[in-house]
Amino acid sequence: MLVLSGSSGRIEEERCRILAREGMAALSIRWFGGSGQPPGICEVPLETFEPAIALLRAGGARRIGVLGTSKGAEAALHLSVLLPGVDAVVALSPTSLTWANVGPGKDGRARPHRSSWTWRGEPLPFVPYDDSWTPAPARPEGGPVAIRGWYEQSRRTFAGRVDAARIPVERSGADLVLVAGGDDAMWPSLPCAEELAALRGAAGLPVRVVGGPGAGHRPRLPGEGPAPASTQFRHGGSAAADAALGAAAWPHILDTLRGPYGTH
Repeated sequence: MLVLSGSSGRIEEERCRILAREGMAALSIRWFGGSGQPPGICEVPLETFEPAIALLRAGGARRIGVLGTSKGAEAALHLSVLLPGVDAVVALSPTSLTWANVGPGKDGRARPHRSSWTWRGEPLPFVPYDDSWTPAPARPEGGPVAIRGWYEQSRRTFAGRVDAARIPVERSGADLVLVAGGDDAMWPSLPCAEELAALRGAAGLPVRVVGGPGAGHRPRLPGEGPAPASTQFRHGGSAAADAALGAAAWPHILDTLRGPYGTH
């Protein structure tokens, strides 16, 4: 398993240990903010992940999976389309679209908007952000803010760019598990998961969606503690609902990662 964080950029050591206890080789890497990398999620080459996948394969992995959260889920879904040999993807709090950059690129600039990702040197089509958006109600001075509405408004504003920016999961040969909370305050991950599932279904391909109406942006897998509080963003959900969603998804995650010949 290649394990990818979201926009925190952290190395997911705890999550790797949990997977390792289930008999999986798990690897987490820094994919932005490191030496020679963009400081933000801005035109990150998806090739960045290829050496990690090759390392897992060279170590004798029978089956390659990618588990990503939020922006890491966006990357994981793209990898399943673009790279041969990605057998499974677990997308926690996914999006169905490629979005504009989060933070600056190698040039140190966050504007103008650019794609979050490139492939073979070309930026992937993306939906920009509508910078006229403001939180409603207004953000309390110094308090965290929910930005789900920003994504929803941007999608409406740039509706003409949505089709080109869709992640084409109907072209993915991987087994997909999509895990999302209905109270996600960062972006509309549950509607996006349902949109991805509809694309898969229309193509006659399997997909599993595990949703939790009261869960937020950070579902927690069994063995993980509550996600740390943020002073910048509201993530939605609650510790109990986020843990319940992770527990409900866990059997499906293990079943998909182990594959048809694994231990069930």
